[in-house]
Amino acid sequence: MTTDHPLSPDELEAALRAMGAERYHILHPFHRKLHSGGLNRGQVQAWALNRYYYQCRIPAKDATLLARLPTTDLRRAWRSRLEDHDGVEGKIGGVERWLKLCEGVGLDRDYVASTEGLLPGTRFAVDAYVALVRDRSILEGIASSLTELFSPTIIAERVSGMLRHYDFVTEETLAYFTPRLTQAPKDSDFALAYVRENARTVEEQQAALRALRTKCDILWAQLDALHFAYVEPGLIPPGAFVPDDRK
Repeated sequence: MTTDHPLSPDELEAALRAMGAERYHILHPFHRKLHSGGLNRGQVQAWALNRYYYQCRIPAKDATLLARLPTTDLRRAWRSRLEDHDGVEGKIGGVERWLKLCEGVGLDRDYVASTEGLLPGTRFAVDAYVALVRDRSILEGIASSLTELFSPTIIAERVSGMLRHYDFVTEETLAYFTPRLTQAPKDSDFALAYVRENARTVEEQQAALRALRTKCDILWAQLDALHFAYVEPGLIPPGAFVPDDRK
């Protein structure tokens, strides 16, 4: 969406939400299969293993942005994201909960944490996200996180679908997602308010929209890699995780 005049905050928000409606990875064929029971155990394991790299790099992405924020209030608000993912004393965070998810679907914890079995496409896409937040403006870094506006829908669909269709998945396995139902809206409310307030010029608004589009593309690319390697045509690259039924 391009205009020759700045959008109002409400128009900008509508454009951001429309981006998610068109590009969010809930629409990807791999996710459709995941949520509807169309994958086998090895394919679900491949998803969990590759998604771990995204989960474990989120704190690095947030720490990179945190170091650049100019005020105490902004740093304090953003710091909660690190605590949510890395955990605090006496409370585990999202990274640890994702490792438990991987164990729950039958993967070896140490193998997952080593990231040795990653698809190259996963590594490239996730590293691109960290680089985006590191190298672009603070506004763009914050705008790129606005995929969290759409995550409650995908979480609800994922949890209900996986519990319904996979007998090797339990509520305990999917415990990662329960806190995200409250954390993601809190985070996205803050980020959306920041973008509405600080993206005022045409150039700033277009930069925010491009950042969110890039983030959507990064999430989509991760699923493209999974689909190519483990669904169709099923070409697993050398060194990547090979499910038991493919050995």
